[in-house]
Amino acid sequence: MKGIDNYQQRVNAYNHCANACEQCASACLDGGDAAHYHCIESCRDCADLCRLTVTLMVRNSPYVAVASQLCRIACLACMEECIRHTSRHCQECARICQICAQEPLLESA
Repeated sequence: MKGIDNYQQRVNAYNHCANACEQCASACLDGGDAAHYHCIESCRDCADLCRLTVTLMVRNSPYVAVASQLCRIACLACMEECIRHTSRHCQECARICQICAQEPLLESA
């Protein structure tokens, strides 16, 4: 059985990504630019999936491997969307999503 200590680096990466996505989505909402609609959606989905993956890691869930794969897909999609925008928060979110997507995939508990 794997404990949270075995996942701490990954937990930090996923949480950091989730926070960056939430900040990016909030900043895009504050800007009121309709061109950022898909960015906001991508950021919210990515943040939710990152947090879900952390929760499953902590629980030693048998679904952690699948969640990890889905999280990687969401991170890459969010990165691709955010990188299209020139705002600093979008560029930073894209950078952090890329780092998170490079984390090794998790195995089932």
